[in-house]
Amino acid sequence: MDKLSSFFLDTLEVVVFAVAIFLFVYLIVLQPHKIKGASMLPNFQDGEYILSDKLSYRFGEPKRGDVIIFEAPGANGDEFIKRIIGLPGEKVAIKENKLYINGNELKESYLPSTFDTLPGAFLQENEEKVIPENSYFVLGDNRRHSSDSRSWGFIEKDVITGRAWIIYWPTDELGKIEDVSYSL
Repeated sequence: MDKLSSFFLDTLEVVVFAVAIFLFVYLIVLQPHKIKGASMLPNFQDGEYILSDKLSYRFGEPKRGDVIIFEAPGANGDEFIKRIIGLPGEKVAIKENKLYINGNELKESYLPSTFDTLPGAFLQENEEKVIPENSYFVLGDNRRHSSDSRSWGFIEKDVITGRAWIIYWPTDELGKIEDVSYSL
C-alpha cells in the first residue's frame, strides 16, 4: 500500500508542477492566438496560429512595425492583431490613398504596391491628427479589409496584450515574425 500511495503522490507532484509551469508561461510569458479574418493579408493568413510575447512591452516601448495583439475597442474582450504605424507625438495623415507620418510618406516594403491606404471615419482624407502620449496608430496590412485606427482611433498602450513573435501553424510557415524597418 505504501508503494501505491507513494506512486500517486509522485504523480500528483509532477502534474501540479507541470500545471504551474503551464500557467506561468501562459499568463506571464507567451500566449497562443489564432488569426481570424483577412485584415493582415498577405503577411498573416486566416487560420494561422501565432505565439505572442507578453513581456516585451513591460520592459520596453512598442516600435513602428511591431505586429501587436490588443483588446479591440468596443469588441467585448475580443483581441485584434494589427501593425503599429504611428508612435506617440507623431502626426499621421492620409492623402491620395498614401499614409504620411510627420509629413513624410511612409514606405511599407512588406505590402504590395497595389495596397492603398483609404481614409476612415476617424482619419479622413487630408486630415492630420497628432497621436496622444501613450497611444498608437495601428493598421491592418490588408487596408481594404481591416477595422483599425482609421475607423476607431488610437489605441492606448495598456490595451496591448502582446507582440506577435512566432508563427507555429501551419508548419510550412513556422518561424519568427520578421521585424520591418522604415525610412522616414
